[in-house]
Amino acid sequence: MSTSPSQPDCAAQRVLIIGAGMAGLSCAAALGSVGHAVTLIDKARGPGGRMSTRRIETPLGQASFDHGAQYFTARDPGFREQVAEWAAAAVAAPWPVAGADAWVGTPGMNAVIKALAAAQNVRWNTRAEQIVRQGAGWLVHSDAGPLGPFGALVLAIPAEQALPFLSLHDFDMAGAALVARSQPCWTAMFTFAQPLPGARDILRDCGAIGWAARNSAKPGRTGPEAWVVQGSSDWSEANLECDAADIAGRLLAELSAALGTALPDPVTTGAHRWRYAQSAALGRGALWNPALGLGACGDWLLAPRVECAWLSGQQLARSMAEAAAACPA
Repeated sequence: MSTSPSQPDCAAQRVLIIGAGMAGLSCAAALGSVGHAVTLIDKARGPGGRMSTRRIETPLGQASFDHGAQYFTARDPGFREQVAEWAAAAVAAPWPVAGADAWVGTPGMNAVIKALAAAQNVRWNTRAEQIVRQGAGWLVHSDAGPLGPFGALVLAIPAEQALPFLSLHDFDMAGAALVARSQPCWTAMFTFAQPLPGARDILRDCGAIGWAARNSAKPGRTGPEAWVVQGSSDWSEANLECDAADIAGRLLAELSAALGTALPDPVTTGAHRWRYAQSAALGRGALWNPALGLGACGDWLLAPRVECAWLSGQQLARSMAEAAAACPA
């Protein structure tokens, strides 16, 4: 791991987190609880990321689609406490059909991200373009202008996006990001005028389909019959550069085959390509270089689950707090 002759301040400091998804927001909340002043930036227009919910106006009313993560588990004691808080605030509910410990955001998967982001200083529509080490701090050049200086910098973005930043400053972190290759996923979204006859609410591993769900059957959902159909990782990668309309038509045919019946024409059809859908599983938790004040967190450092993204952010925050506590008074 590289070092710098200029050491970051050990006391509570200004921290910038690039990426306001589950990992970044989890890290921000934990850092804020011990006195750090945290700012987050994210290139998206609003909360969601891979936990996004897309809403489409149709002749039958508004349809909603959780077109990224379909549900999350709550197995770690700390995360179970967090989920209990979300449930008490009516932004999460159990979804037993997906598993005994499966939960969803309500009324959409992005509800929990919205709840976390509401308590933080997040600048949306802001893309980081370059990070620069300056003295004992960091400057970030973004498409909205320069930001900083900050005493510490956290990258809470997919490994592929973190790699260009890390490669200039920490070879160990860059090496981890280099091998943490994400798998893509094509997701199709369909609205129907009537419930599909005889259809189960969930389908797994059926031909090209890795997962399909009647989204309108999830807790807290309203609106017309809405289905999310996600291609398997191998199928999505093989068809990564195909046209979205073609992908939607092919996944609709796959859904028909999986259900064993002809389907009515959808009222609405759409498709979305997730280039970095399912992350790697390095089992490293989080990365932190105290000499540089540079860290990274995300599910790619632990395992590809929403819960692991939250845990990674928590672990990085602990490492940063421990480094501060170890500094001489």
